[in-house]
Amino acid sequence: MKRFDCLKALAALAGDALVVSSAGATTLEWHALRPSDANFRVRTLGLCSSIALGMALGLPRRKVIALDGDGSLLMNLCSLPTVARMSPRNLIHVVFDNQVYEASGCGETATATGADLVGLAVAAGIRRASWAASTESFAQLIAEALKGNELTFIGVKTEIARTSVPPYPMDEVENKYRFIRHIEATEKIEILKTNLPASYS
Repeated sequence: MKRFDCLKALAALAGDALVVSSAGATTLEWHALRPSDANFRVRTLGLCSSIALGMALGLPRRKVIALDGDGSLLMNLCSLPTVARMSPRNLIHVVFDNQVYEASGCGETATATGADLVGLAVAAGIRRASWAASTESFAQLIAEALKGNELTFIGVKTEIARTSVPPYPMDEVENKYRFIRHIEATEKIEILKTNLPASYS
């Protein structure tokens, strides 16, 4: 499967979901398909699952989708039992597994020699975890997860291929603030507060 085709299917279904994407080409491809202030770009490899978990717990009425990679998740496998223990019903964790560290020269990851990320998710305690057998299967699993109310883990075996898309149009600081302001506006809450300067007599 091609990651871009799966992302295209997701873009048609995501609605107002908050999307946390791992460092690398996934973020660029996703932004090209669904440019939105509801997208949060994770700059540190490995933290996608943990950041998405925090968002899902903090905004329990909002769907949160993590777009992770095999290399990224393998750097933070301890997140899986934590996600399972907290079990946010609004979190959908997608892992695109192309069996390489794509952003750093395509060295093989552990999945190239047999590590099963869906099996690891199940062993960690995530009950709704499965591999997508095709792009159509992926779209169906996503649709069910968006309509449902259960922590979901979806693994996708993909080709080692990038789709040519424009560069990301902002740095991580601007992305962070635009994302926060988007949540403030859509959730009618205040996250960032500007304190008045101290007064002196």
